[in-house]
Amino acid sequence: MTVVRSTLPDEARRISGEALQETLIDLLGLSLIGKQAHWNVVGPRFRSVHLQLDEVVSAARTHADTVAERASAIGVPPDGRPETIAKVFSLPAPAEGWLRDSEAVEVMTDALGAAIARLRERIDATEKADLVTQDLLISVTADLEKQRWMFEAENHPRES
Repeated sequence: MTVVRSTLPDEARRISGEALQETLIDLLGLSLIGKQAHWNVVGPRFRSVHLQLDEVVSAARTHADTVAERASAIGVPPDGRPETIAKVFSLPAPAEGWLRDSEAVEVMTDALGAAIARLRERIDATEKADLVTQDLLISVTADLEKQRWMFEAENHPRES
């Protein structure tokens, strides 16, 4: 059943839809990773890391909504169901239990880095298919790079 007709040609819609869906999964996963770390972080930098984790969660959730709405706008139903996320999500995540502040920073740096690398691939993939989707992905990437930079600075120099 097609509810929304796209102004994009079918192939462009397919490429853009896949990029948006994969990005939606990464963003929803990032918000879950951030909350898991937020609830379990301990250590001397608890408060600053705890608050910074909430910033990432808020950004990821806001971007997820924008990405899902873009998918809907081009006639691709977004899928953010828990079982979908669980089935395909593959970003680095924290271990179970308490998380030292430096470990929380490292896991967020790694997860954001992996999400950014994948976003850059999607930016390339959507270049000819849909510049509007590409622009959205560029905007999300810029914000996640800022978040990653802030976490990376927390552990500089990296602890061994």
